[in-house]
Amino acid sequence: MNRFSLEGKVAIVTGCRAGLGQGIALALAEAGADIVGVDYADVDDTQAKVAALGRKFLGIQANLLSIEPIDGIMESALKEFGKVDILVNNAGIIRREDSVNFSEKDWDDVMNINVKTVFFFSQAAAKQFIAQGTGGKIINIASMLSFQGGIRVPSYTASKSGVKGITMLMANEWAKQGINANAIAPGYMATDNTAALRADEERSSEILGRIPAGRWGTPEDVGGAAVFLASKAADYINGYTVAVDGGWLAR
Repeated sequence: MNRFSLEGKVAIVTGCRAGLGQGIALALAEAGADIVGVDYADVDDTQAKVAALGRKFLGIQANLLSIEPIDGIMESALKEFGKVDILVNNAGIIRREDSVNFSEKDWDDVMNINVKTVFFFSQAAAKQFIAQGTGGKIINIASMLSFQGGIRVPSYTASKSGVKGITMLMANEWAKQGINANAIAPGYMATDNTAALRADEERSSEILGRIPAGRWGTPEDVGGAAVFLASKAADYINGYTVAVDGGWLAR
């Protein structure tokens, strides 16, 4: 079981304030990792919960709609912990509108944070992993819409399809450096991003009717997959997108 331990590791988790990001940060901390938590809002709740698990936590407030904060985040992480071992690119947004009315701003905002920032943050982490000579783990958060088209979310679908694609590209180029790049595709999760869907009784019923598990997923459901992909147990997994979906894609 030591191959699943993250003892002594340092993980950066973006979008860690709540939801999936917080669930992933807590799971990594429970497995032994110290956490660098990044979010556009305060991360006091996540910090307190990580501390309760006996792990160190560095909170950084940054808006990842642009790539400008990335170098500063890496510098702060290295100043605090001296190294980085794991990057979880969880920060992301969604905008809903009929495709015929979809705005350029809603396109650009979603693409910027969901795929552009993911790539350039991964690039910064890969450079650090190579400089350390230790390899490292990159975990990107994809989606069911990395595999499907979706409805009324054109930029989200494009961005999450892009996440799946660049994860494979990263694996192709960086595996030889001991860097594992993989992704997790959560199914329908009970988070802020799906609040509108869950509030729509008809749409929510349609969704639940297709999920073999019969329920919305939780941050804890995703946390276990993140721990696995961040651990030595996943050293020979590269370029793969793992669905954590209650069986959605099997239908």
